[in-house]
Amino acid sequence: MTPTDVHSSDAAPGDEVVRKVYVRDLRDKQPVHTVFKATRKTRATARSGKVFLVVGLGDRTGEVDARVFDRVDAIEPAFQAGDLVLVRGHVTQFQGKPQILIEQVDRLDPEPIDPAEFEVPPPPPVPTPSAPSTQASAAPTQPRPAHEAPRPAADGARAVAQIRELVERVGDAHVKALLLAFLDDPVVAERLPAAPAAKGIHHAHRGGLAEHILSVMRLGQRVADHYPMLDRDLVTAGALLHDIGKVQELAWDGGSTRYTDEGRLVGHIVMTAQAIREKAGRIPGFPPLLEAHITHGVLAHHGQLEFGSPKPPMTLEAYVVHAIDSLDSRIDSWLDLMARDPGETWTEQTKLYERHLWKGPAPTARGRAPVEGRGRRAEKRKRQRGGPGAAPTPAVPAPAPAGPRMSFKPLEALTGETPPAPAEPASAESTETPVSERPPDG
Repeated sequence: MTPTDVHSSDAAPGDEVVRKVYVRDLRDKQPVHTVFKATRKTRATARSGKVFLVVGLGDRTGEVDARVFDRVDAIEPAFQAGDLVLVRGHVTQFQGKPQILIEQVDRLDPEPIDPAEFEVPPPPPVPTPSAPSTQASAAPTQPRPAHEAPRPAADGARAVAQIRELVERVGDAHVKALLLAFLDDPVVAERLPAAPAAKGIHHAHRGGLAEHILSVMRLGQRVADHYPMLDRDLVTAGALLHDIGKVQELAWDGGSTRYTDEGRLVGHIVMTAQAIREKAGRIPGFPPLLEAHITHGVLAHHGQLEFGSPKPPMTLEAYVVHAIDSLDSRIDSWLDLMARDPGETWTEQTKLYERHLWKGPAPTARGRAPVEGRGRRAEKRKRQRGGPGAAPTPAVPAPAPAGPRMSFKPLEALTGETPPAPAEPASAESTETPVSERPPDG
């Protein structure tokens, strides 16, 4: 395939024009000077004690492993996972696969570049030894009603980059160091961009865990704005860490998600509490009481003892994390149920929540069905970024430079509805404690 030029249509005569070389066209010993999307980035330490960067680079043809061995401290802050980057280096072979040795990285403005060129395809499914079911293959696909939009594809790498941006705003040095220690952990850095949040119920898709964590962190920022008595850093810590242990509790391949042995025996709540103790112990002078408050936010996020929390929320920040986790989980779960149900205005009685759900258009001037809003979120973000094909939007006054635009929800929208009578508990394997009062946390 002939590489293409990567440059702005508005490029001035003196601007540099870079030839795009795709991942699938890389060859051993080939010099590299082209644009990729950074899919992951983490620090690692060799047995010799030397620090290096483990990087993933991708485009629409695939993903390639990359390393930074020299000038690590200078190159590391130059980009984040999810950025478009101009890479200089050369290709080598490692364990039979191409690997780029990076010499220089420059972060690029994504505006003039077609984002479709850098949508990294998912890895091919892992073949299973069992023969496919004839009955399953013969089953017709249920058509989706016209008013329902499919779930937009999650971009886990971009979500992780935005998570890191929120962590960089944390004011307490110890809290910030602890959260960065989690994000820089090689296991978290490798698995979080692709991890689902659960086997089922909510955010149970590739990249769903990062999407859920980012959403809870953003909700936490809004609630902290509305209630200034909250400690924003503790809310941020609880929002990031509450489900982070799922990168080891769950395993996923070939489109299926299952529990690991450690996940079954220990669970993500205890696994995260153990990791907090380990990482806080490596940070000089980490206050024991601060560690206890952060750990409590993780232990209490399921809300009640019978729903898997060793402790109920006993601080304002822990209660907020529980409430917004429940809110985000419930909305995603309801939208999935609505999207799968063939009804036009109501779903059938849901076993999980023991009720029908309204899925039709709202009886207002807006007139949009809930599932329609999910499909349009991606388009709205594309328009905000000024992406290709973006529809023109009316001019609005420029936002004040003091901070991001905020909108607030009433408290009852954040704390959930009045709980109905408990549902009959089903198998933890299939529904993961489907009790209606509990947030469908997986």
